[in-house]
Amino acid sequence: MLAIDGPSGAGKSTLAARVVEALRARGCRTELVSTDAFATWDDPVSWWPRLVDGVLRPLSDGVPGAYRCTDWSSGVPRPGELVRVSVPDVLVLEGVSSGRASARTLLSHLCWLSGGPEAVRLAKAVGRDGEAARAELGRWQRFERGWFAVDGTPAAAGTRLS
Repeated sequence: MLAIDGPSGAGKSTLAARVVEALRARGCRTELVSTDAFATWDDPVSWWPRLVDGVLRPLSDGVPGAYRCTDWSSGVPRPGELVRVSVPDVLVLEGVSSGRASARTLLSHLCWLSGGPEAVRLAKAVGRDGEAARAELGRWQRFERGWFAVDGTPAAAGTRLS
């Protein structure tokens, strides 16, 4: 399992998509799961047991997993479609807190992507999510700054990219 972690707007999703594409091009059965499918503004990291129970534990037992993706279509997060995850050769777990301390023993590798200054990342995230999300994204950045400091994610990464 490869985790690609870092703050919002750092480019984690783009990097993860490229990694998955490259692995699949080599014939490697690869699955991608994003923490964005679980997290909400009000629940940035405590959803982790849903990922463990629905995906990580089943895959470790050699059986497919599944999870309900968060549906934001109404503007309010709610349970969305069921996403099935086949047993892969490589699971790429991407997103804020994917390399959290409690999961590090499960990881083959942790990649940290810093993405540059906070103001630049905020501008990228607002460009992606829309101006209406600016206040929530700012609050999210303040949360993740504390999360990463306490969790020690950057220092634990085997690869650090900017």
